[in-house]
Amino acid sequence: MPLPLYLLAVAVFAMGTSEFMLAGLLPDITSDLDVTVGTTGSLTAAFAVGMTVGAPLVAALARNWPRRPSLLGFILAFAAAHVVGAGTTSFPVLFATRVVAALANAGFLAAALTAAAKMVSPDKKGRALAVLLSGTTAATIAGVPGGSVLGTSLGWRATFWAVAALCLPAALGILKGIPAGRVKEQATRGPALRAELAQLARPRLILVMLLGALVNAATFAGFTFLAPVVTGTAGLSELWISVALVLFGIGSFAGVTIAGRLADRHPGPVIAVGGPLLLIGWPTLAVLADKPVALLGLVFVQGALSFALGSTLITRVLYEAAGAPTMAGSYATAALNVGAAVGPLIAATTLGTGAGSLGPLWSSGFLVAIALLIAFPFRTVIAVGRGTAVLR
Repeated sequence: MPLPLYLLAVAVFAMGTSEFMLAGLLPDITSDLDVTVGTTGSLTAAFAVGMTVGAPLVAALARNWPRRPSLLGFILAFAAAHVVGAGTTSFPVLFATRVVAALANAGFLAAALTAAAKMVSPDKKGRALAVLLSGTTAATIAGVPGGSVLGTSLGWRATFWAVAALCLPAALGILKGIPAGRVKEQATRGPALRAELAQLARPRLILVMLLGALVNAATFAGFTFLAPVVTGTAGLSELWISVALVLFGIGSFAGVTIAGRLADRHPGPVIAVGGPLLLIGWPTLAVLADKPVALLGLVFVQGALSFALGSTLITRVLYEAAGAPTMAGSYATAALNVGAAVGPLIAATTLGTGAGSLGPLWSSGFLVAIALLIAFPFRTVIAVGRGTAVLR
């Protein structure tokens, strides 16, 4: 894999830390800003909505921009949003900074996904995506738990400052490692924007985007509200939140790494095996959440299965959107973040029910079940590697 791809992964690490870190900071922000847990959870949804709307919008605006300045501008804007967020005492302002940060993240990730796919041969998109997403999984292993420990020790604002600082070496890496020229598929040589947007009418692309969104919704529904399960249902101290996040991150890294080897040519087995196991895992986690050893073990397993299945489906989005070379990354980003927006909102509605803090885990299982029910009649679309499937 080319070196610039790993430099992009460093930036994704910084952004992934921000996207996931609220799972460990939820109790502290809730207490400091005097809002409810459900309200604080909306910060995750706000970020995801900004990513969803921003990905195609920013990608369309920036499709003719030189690669290095656009990526650099996005990450610096992302850092600035965290500086403002770290200094505010107003929840609405914090909410707004999450939207701004999400728009910057959306533009960066959409450009990075498209660039990553173009850095490798056409049959290695899955492996390239795995390298890029390793930044996200590394964030769940190190960045998010580290942020949780920092937040517990020094307050949640310290974590926001740390993310802003983390953006600086990532920006330097982009400045030094990414060529200054335009992307290979310059608009003068590639299809017009209208033709790229027309790809969204293709049933195969819509299907894999929908499935990716549902699986990611399940992931964020459970992950966002994991902290109350660890400290409440399992009865562990706040420091164990970081342990749970590390285990989820290690699992996600293992899942995306293994899936990256299979997603190009053998996506079918990943989905056929991983899908049912993921479906079983969420309700099992809810039932056994009061047993700390079982809880921590299942958090690892669910992290692995969620990212293995999710990254495979997003790889399929890149293949099915091959006719939209400058917009494909934004379609993948939008699919991921529709799920990230919807998942926590659905999960938040279950907190006031009899299920309590376990409601989000049950909702995760429900979302995976919907995905599998939709996927089964069209399994041939995603069962054949290298984008050669036919919808039937």
